[in-house]
Amino acid sequence: MEDQSLIAEDINIEKDEQVEVQYIISENKFIFLSIISVGLYPVWWSFKAWRFYQQKQRLDIFPALRAIFGILFLISLFERILKFAKTKGYKSSYSPILLFLGIIAFSLLSYLPDPMWLVSVLIVAFFIPPFNAFNFARRNSTDLVVVEQKAFNAKQYILIVVGTIIWGLFLVGIYLERSGYYLTY
Repeated sequence: MEDQSLIAEDINIEKDEQVEVQYIISENKFIFLSIISVGLYPVWWSFKAWRFYQQKQRLDIFPALRAIFGILFLISLFERILKFAKTKGYKSSYSPILLFLGIIAFSLLSYLPDPMWLVSVLIVAFFIPPFNAFNFARRNSTDLVVVEQKAFNAKQYILIVVGTIIWGLFLVGIYLERSGYYLTY
């Protein structure tokens, strides 16, 4: 963590001082953190993306509310990310509306009975195109301080531990239910 802050402080070439240092993780880490957090990491990523736009474009928005109520703001976030990435030379494309519909559909799959609801964690697949476009755009922006995060940071390790406990409880619960063990009150 200290290395990342030193790198960020050493880079001082006409950077946009309104925008905080941008830490970028790999696609594999994003997928892992999304699954281990039972789908909550994309909410955090949405918050960070909205916060970036709040700072970069000096928008009068509340990034936390836009992330929490993502169902109302995901399409506009995905559109904004794609537009930003295209200005930086991004060649790929995606449909924000189709990604949003996929997110809604897979969210509804969480209501399936055990263990079929587990397929809903694949919702992360619909965040990958905007995630990659956003990373591309930030990497190719000359006015941003961008740090590639090679290892997990302390917050991510805490998320991994908590997520592992939650997944363990889910799996034990499924096993006990299928084995005929029931908790009675």
